[in-house]
Amino acid sequence: MSVSVERKLGVPEDKVFYRTPDGSVIVINDDFLKVDYIKPNSIDLVVTSPPYNVDIEYEGYRDNIPYEKYLEFTEKWLRRVYEILKPDGRICLNIPLDKSRGRTGEGFQSVYVDVVSIAKRVGFEYFSTIIWNESNISRRTAWGSFASASAPYVIAPVEVIVLLYKHSWKRFEGGDSDITPEEFKEWTLGLWTFQGENPKRVGHPAPFPLELPKRCIKLFSYVGDVVLDPFVGSGTTLVAAYLLRRKAIGIDISRKYCEIARERLIKEAMVNVKRLL
Repeated sequence: MSVSVERKLGVPEDKVFYRTPDGSVIVINDDFLKVDYIKPNSIDLVVTSPPYNVDIEYEGYRDNIPYEKYLEFTEKWLRRVYEILKPDGRICLNIPLDKSRGRTGEGFQSVYVDVVSIAKRVGFEYFSTIIWNESNISRRTAWGSFASASAPYVIAPVEVIVLLYKHSWKRFEGGDSDITPEEFKEWTLGLWTFQGENPKRVGHPAPFPLELPKRCIKLFSYVGDVVLDPFVGSGTTLVAAYLLRRKAIGIDISRKYCEIARERLIKEAMVNVKRLL
């Protein structure tokens, strides 16, 4: 009998908000910064997209804090991830290239550059960056000085997926890979083009599409590995992990989002007898 993911990670049973019947995926309703019960060196892969600090209306989280406070928050959660990631563990971190909106009056900020710098300071090693060409992201709200050199705005209609690792990019032990040769050749080119997710469909203001964690999980982990999303939101990472036969843990401070993640696991993952190929 396989060991449930909470026993594998040392998660107390009373902390589990929901678990799949086979025990391979769990949802935890908690503040990741306060989660101190996951075993160190126990996570193989992190796939996540933290809050962007651009005034998105999240449940249970203020998304318009001063930029310096946002960077402090970023360092705190990255340090927690560093502790629980295996020595050959990896992170796929979906973040914006920059920040150009928000009510804090701070203007444009180089989010990608700043977050990578913080990750290095925490101890992570940088490997590469994937550019996600999200085809439906180019909705403009401002031009700056339109048709004038006075003060034009440049808006990049992309997001990035930063690839980081703890000590070794090469995995210490082998395993079963389920990626096809065609997928491998396509996905190892660092420009991914696919549509974003419709927030209304999943009931979350900033979801990423299933295609994003699907690619990250198949490309950077083995079947049976443990995947973590510390800001699980609507549960997309967990759905992909379940369909791809990985163990997974998703954490969110919002009970509402944990409920959405549970429902998506039931309706989109477990009912799918043919797992994602």
